[in-house]
Amino acid sequence: MKAVGLSEFGGPEVLGVLELPVPTAGPGEIRVRVRAAAVNPIDTMVRRGTAFVSDAEPPYVPGMDAAGVVDEIGEGVDNGLAVGDRVMAIAVTSGTHGAYAEHLVVPAESVVRTPAGLGDIEAATLPMNGLTARMAVDLLQLPAGATIAVTGAAGAVGAYAVQLAKADGHRVIADAAPKDESLIKELGADVVLPRGTEFPELVRKEVPGGVDGLIDTAGIADTVCRAVGDNGRIASSVRGVRVSAERGIVTETTFVPHYAREQAKLDRLRQLAEEGRLTPRVAQTFPAEQAPEAHRLLAAGGLRGRIVLTF
Repeated sequence: MKAVGLSEFGGPEVLGVLELPVPTAGPGEIRVRVRAAAVNPIDTMVRRGTAFVSDAEPPYVPGMDAAGVVDEIGEGVDNGLAVGDRVMAIAVTSGTHGAYAEHLVVPAESVVRTPAGLGDIEAATLPMNGLTARMAVDLLQLPAGATIAVTGAAGAVGAYAVQLAKADGHRVIADAAPKDESLIKELGADVVLPRGTEFPELVRKEVPGGVDGLIDTAGIADTVCRAVGDNGRIASSVRGVRVSAERGIVTETTFVPHYAREQAKLDRLRQLAEEGRLTPRVAQTFPAEQAPEAHRLLAAGGLRGRIVLTF
């Protein structure tokens, strides 16, 4: 099968087309014929050798998000899927096991039907980013009606976090650059405030006691924690963020592999997408062999939505 990967770590130029054996679905597994795979920041970490490579031998195939069709079902799988069904899946990258490939084998719990009305390209942006946002909301452990602030709300994970928090019945205060304000309002945020150093003070004007929780997808939790009330909670989707535990604030970091087999949560993303309450956004598509250019574009920043590779 054709895959896109690397044998040595480095910049986008190390990515190239590989010819690998077609994997077989074992007991409890499903093989997906991949039509689309999203490009995520974690993929660039695999490329640089800073994530998901410590126990594996090269070559390495990045990619945690895929959409396509079921083309093999392993023994003991009974989840209502059949060969030929359109599906989306999350993959935990390891060695040559990644979504940048024509075939991907994953646990049956990591696969659900593609949302009705969505194409493979749109669906490929949902699993990993959606489950990361889902985990962030869950880590806050807040009852319905709480007030949550979201940083990086215009990004892929941030936007999903806004919509999932609203779906859970929370009040959402989100940050935005002027050009993104209307987008964030369309996503359902109750209050949209300018992003930047004044964000915590502006939040405090809306909520004098501070918000109950903060979802940080921009890696700035240490500078905006003032927006969180005493004994509040912060969930960060950015690795390495450190926040002081002052005022009883608890900070946790998402680790989406822990949700990779949470099929009910993944299927709930499907349902919300079908209802129009979760909105996939595609920034640009590239044929898989142009993955280096896709990584360069991601590194340039400023995207609104995900880049998707097509097979």
